[in-house]
Amino acid sequence: MTTIANRIQSLISEQIISGKFKPGTRLDERLLAQEFNVSRTPVREALRQLAARGLTRVLPMRGVVVMEISVKELSEILHAYCELEAMCARLAAESMTAMEKTELEYIHERSNEYVANGELDKYLEANRELHRLILEGVHNATISRMVGDMRGRLSPYRQYHPEETDRLAVSHDAHKDIVEAIVQGQGERAYLAMRAHNAHLGNAALRALRQAKEAQATEEAEERQTTLTARPVRKRAAAKAPPTARVEAEPRARRAKKAA
Repeated sequence: MTTIANRIQSLISEQIISGKFKPGTRLDERLLAQEFNVSRTPVREALRQLAARGLTRVLPMRGVVVMEISVKELSEILHAYCELEAMCARLAAESMTAMEKTELEYIHERSNEYVANGELDKYLEANRELHRLILEGVHNATISRMVGDMRGRLSPYRQYHPEETDRLAVSHDAHKDIVEAIVQGQGERAYLAMRAHNAHLGNAALRALRQAKEAQATEEAEERQTTLTARPVRKRAAAKAPPTARVEAEPRARRAKKAA
């Protein structure tokens, strides 16, 4: 069952990283079990694994959802990731074998046509492969796993869109500097190039999240206003005067007669 759970965890993780499951999306255990044609037990275990990686969380009344983070949290994670992957680029420049460097160059060169043709999906696949090769080139499983998990958690917030062809070209050019530095064994240059690349992407991700949060707040405020406006106004019934007021309204003579 563990093997099945691991496979499902990997598949769901890929859908989160690719942007198919966006932040805040509810992950229904029953529907996922039907999709993968398994029982709910391995799905439950897979969701637990994803939560441990920081990709999902459990919310009251909603169940398991893809992790949403605040602007402050995203900023902190991006800062840490920026430094850690830059360090990995430096270590890769110092540790990669000649064969690993050749494979890294091949992946980058293969991306040229994807950028030229605007083939976003193929470019993103090659992009993930390039970063994976750099992490493997560190030859430190602990560092590679830690940075890889962090990259997976950030991926939903750093998605490219088909209309962002310029951003794609800028990213590819940045990769060229990184790959050249690693292949030539220039650790400090690789560190600075990777750091600049991730800082650029991180700033774009922060701007996008701020805009999304502001748009969401505006939409929620408009919905509340619409609800208040549409709510029917009930007419108040005329209030009856309290007994003491009616007594005061009676002529004094009549009150005196009643008293007698």
